[in-house]
Amino acid sequence: MKVLFIGGTGIISSACTNLAIEKGIELYHLNRGISISKRNVTGVKQINADIRNFEETQKILKDYNFDAVVDWIAFTKEHIENDIKLFTGKTKQFIFISSASAYQTPPQHLPVSEKTPLENPYWQYSRNKIECENILMNAFKEKSFPVTIVRPSHTYDKTLLPLEGGYTIVDRMLKGKPVVVHGDGTSIWTLTHHKDFAVGLVGLLGKSKALGEAYHITSNELLTWNMIFDMVADAFGTTAQKVHITSQEIANFDSEIGSSLLGDKTHSMIFDNAKIKSIVPEFNPQILFAEGIKEIAEWYKKNPENCITDPKIDALIEKLVTYKSKQ
Repeated sequence: MKVLFIGGTGIISSACTNLAIEKGIELYHLNRGISISKRNVTGVKQINADIRNFEETQKILKDYNFDAVVDWIAFTKEHIENDIKLFTGKTKQFIFISSASAYQTPPQHLPVSEKTPLENPYWQYSRNKIECENILMNAFKEKSFPVTIVRPSHTYDKTLLPLEGGYTIVDRMLKGKPVVVHGDGTSIWTLTHHKDFAVGLVGLLGKSKALGEAYHITSNELLTWNMIFDMVADAFGTTAQKVHITSQEIANFDSEIGSSLLGDKTHSMIFDNAKIKSIVPEFNPQILFAEGIKEIAEWYKKNPENCITDPKIDALIEKLVTYKSKQ
């Protein structure tokens, strides 16, 4: 099977790259070839092009055809419209990486399935993804464009601390400073290891039954945010002094972080993975976050140059903690 990844070295896509290579897939990456990756991706055939330059990419891909194309870095209507132009007649399957945050927020029913409406009034990122999905499904219905939609939720690897603020939060924990948890910390969340996600994604490649369909690919583990913060602290040998503040109050201080909370992380999300399992029977998430966070902590200890804090995030937390203390 001949497959093209647009991108391919990111947090989620790197695990899919490695698994695809292991399975003997002839894999190409299309990117600018200038990024310094923290992730090992070997055995790939490189196509150097800037996907945002339509004419350049069209010229470079002129003599290529693929069994499947996966676009990991399409976020807007314009990106998808160009993809349709580029790959019509050049691939048997086009996989768009959407987002589980596109689902109805807050969800009226749990667990969330692929039948859950797509509606997110809080986050423009999610609305952009919904628009992309609609364009692609219309192209499938009207022109038989061979699309499959995949919706990851919160997916991580050893380099990513799945907390707003990243290592800044760990640094504060290690220094005995309070950290902010949105809400009361009891909403239910799902964290998915990228190697588990890869089994689902790679299993979809070349599946004609997946055309015109959407699938989310997530872990089955259910965690509260209080649990997540405590597990992170424990893995780094410390404790979390948690200060609980509503997502709306956080949004009043920082609209960007607030949008990602209100549009994604504030509400409990439980996913029904029956649909992806029905077409990829081997999909069976195995890596619990208790194991994944140990991997993350070990990576940071071995790579201290990546223990970088963000002064703006640190200052924001101080403002929030002060605000809370005055209530």
